[in-house]
Amino acid sequence: MRSHKVRAVYIFIAVILMFTAILGAGLGLALSGTANAIRTENFTEFESALPTKIYDINGRLITEFFAEEQRIPVFIKDLPNYLVEAFITREDQAFYSHRGFSLRSILRAAIGQILGKNLGGGSTITQQLAGDLYADRRVISLQRKLKELWWALQIERRFTKEEILEMYLNRTIMGPAVYGVEAASRYFFGHPAKDCTPAEAAILAIQLSSPSRYNPFRNPMLARDRSKEILDQMVARHVISRAEADESFDAYWASFDYSRVAVSAFYNREDKAPWFSEYVRRQLEDLFYGSIDIYSDGLSVYTTLDLDKQAAADLYMKRGIETANASFKATNSQRLTEAENTYVPIVELLGLAFDLPTLYAPQSRSETDSQKYFLNVINPVLDATSLLLNIASLKPYVGAASAKIKTELEKTTVEGALVTIDNSTGYILALVGGSNYSQANQLIRATQAKLMPGSTFKPLYYSAAIDSKKITEGTYIVDEPTTFYNEDGTPYSPQNFKGEWKGSVLAWQALANSMNVPSVKVLQTVGFDAAISRAAALLDITDPIEIRKTFPRYYPLALGVIGVTPLQMARAFSVLANGGKAVTPIAIRYIEDRYGNVIAEPEKDALQALRQKSPQVVSPQNSAIMIDMLKRVVSAGTLAGATQSGSIFKQTSPDGKQYVIPIIGKTGTTQNWADAWTVGSSPYYTTAIWLGFDRPGNSLGVSQTGATVAAPVWANYMRDIHLGLPYKNFPKPESGLVSVTVCAKSGQLPTEYCTDGTVNLMYLEGTQPTEVCTLHGPSVAPEPVSPPGPSIARPEESPIFQNR
Repeated sequence: MRSHKVRAVYIFIAVILMFTAILGAGLGLALSGTANAIRTENFTEFESALPTKIYDINGRLITEFFAEEQRIPVFIKDLPNYLVEAFITREDQAFYSHRGFSLRSILRAAIGQILGKNLGGGSTITQQLAGDLYADRRVISLQRKLKELWWALQIERRFTKEEILEMYLNRTIMGPAVYGVEAASRYFFGHPAKDCTPAEAAILAIQLSSPSRYNPFRNPMLARDRSKEILDQMVARHVISRAEADESFDAYWASFDYSRVAVSAFYNREDKAPWFSEYVRRQLEDLFYGSIDIYSDGLSVYTTLDLDKQAAADLYMKRGIETANASFKATNSQRLTEAENTYVPIVELLGLAFDLPTLYAPQSRSETDSQKYFLNVINPVLDATSLLLNIASLKPYVGAASAKIKTELEKTTVEGALVTIDNSTGYILALVGGSNYSQANQLIRATQAKLMPGSTFKPLYYSAAIDSKKITEGTYIVDEPTTFYNEDGTPYSPQNFKGEWKGSVLAWQALANSMNVPSVKVLQTVGFDAAISRAAALLDITDPIEIRKTFPRYYPLALGVIGVTPLQMARAFSVLANGGKAVTPIAIRYIEDRYGNVIAEPEKDALQALRQKSPQVVSPQNSAIMIDMLKRVVSAGTLAGATQSGSIFKQTSPDGKQYVIPIIGKTGTTQNWADAWTVGSSPYYTTAIWLGFDRPGNSLGVSQTGATVAAPVWANYMRDIHLGLPYKNFPKPESGLVSVTVCAKSGQLPTEYCTDGTVNLMYLEGTQPTEVCTLHGPSVAPEPVSPPGPSIARPEESPIFQNR
């Protein structure tokens, strides 16, 4: 037994010696380039700041991300103890007891890496400081960790714990070009760090792990929850009491200005595509999680944007938004004038007759005028006064008024969004997130806003209907007032545009002319499960929880009563235009550091992720039929007017031959004319355009629909970006499809009596009609017949087929 114990001791000693030898050799290799470290160590000289340059797909400079670095040194003795302890609580609770590193933390982090879980960081505050000074913290390697460890030991040897903390709190990045607690406190809270409350100290502390993710002006709810965790830990460590923590937390978030946005010198730069640049900037911040300062580390970011297409997008969207706003204001003014002339005298008469002073219009007009004067004239003066004279008591009133102004603008100002992607690569070639990009207007509506797509959503579940083989292009449907019953028994009676009904139509006509009742019948026929599954696949929504939240199992789903972004809609149409193959929209191809080394390749990562999925979202045959149906929207449907039935895409080749670029598309207008859409594709590109209000509740006006306000912008822009491109057709499979000439009225095989003409339609093989037309013939009143193609239900039972 004793010999076994002795042997175990020897083995343990051998392991320790081996570990020591490996550690020593690793330190030697990692620091082989650091000669005379003790003599030459310098903790104040660093690399000069260089801006990050953003390039378009042709290597042209879009903009530079730079910042006037905000560094305001502060002595640690001037900071409240709980502020310092907030950082220690968040980053290194054993700070005062270790000598620069924590073996326990290192082992915990290593185990986390092995298990693929986040068990906490392995670096002490001293190691983080050493990494900021002497290592590249982007690199995840043993060599970098050893280098950090070496310099941490040197820092601990030379400086006291208070001095280390002071350096750390003065140089750590805590926001966009904001370094140190003093600059961060002034940036986030408008006062020096010495005046920070415990809640504000917790907000500063959480900036260390990700200055973009936990920025309270960008993600207030995330910052709120994370800072609460820090306060709870500070209470557990007896830094502050529970009462102090709760009082401070409640006071901060009760007065938090949710309307404020993050600002910096970033917004004063020259930028040829500010919306796209902001989209890229946010991706960079998320990509590097604060390990790289994108304002001073001199990155070169090579993107997918095409500045020529972006210039065209900016031009047409500016015109479109201005036109929509002018039309809305004119219509709104006319409505108010009619109301004042017609109804105000009646209301005043009732008020006088029954002695109801609140109905007196002059009084209500005075109150309205007073409110407008306060919001537009007095409030800006109060705002400036509160800032210049530091009158904190004014801020709540200013903030409330500013929020009200912003709310009113969101309800009464038409905004817009545009995004163009390359069908074959997924490259985002142009992006407009709204009207003028500014500090007060930073919502990238093309990628962030969840908007109702209206009838542009219909092709997504029509695709599922085609695959079900219950619906074909030539399916006969009756467009008439119909009540549908949801799964919970509630009735739903959709209306067509302006209450018009077309009677009997074919499925392609229902889609081309955006008829609502026939579309709901298509959804009812294919079923919610198949429709939702197909829509989610085309929109690239894969999370089951998000799918349930996005797609309600109610019949208004058929009219696009969901929330999706223009980029998602563009992706869905791009898949159809790409032969059904998956498309992943991307904005960044690759990134180089200041020395020209490639440090990230988002394009390769996206392609790798795409290879792990099914290459086909829908079959090539389904894609071809949907393309055929959506071509008819351009030639004979709601896009015919804006595109002159597609003729505006006519091109002339260098040898003088003329050709027309094939185009597909769909318009959409939501209920009450609140949103106007057009989404469509060529074999080259897909573009989605939206016009509407940031805050629902208003109407663009009955004259401003997807076909009248969004479609002209889309058509002219698409025409311009295709100029000079050679002819190219949409992909079409060699088998599995059948083209059949059918009666334009019944969708059945034509006879000599079919006086309404014929139309050539595309079918999945086996679903084409086999019966001759029974609508036209010598008899005056034909008997009810079964629907053409595969049977859905008997005509007398089916909601889609009615007795003829």
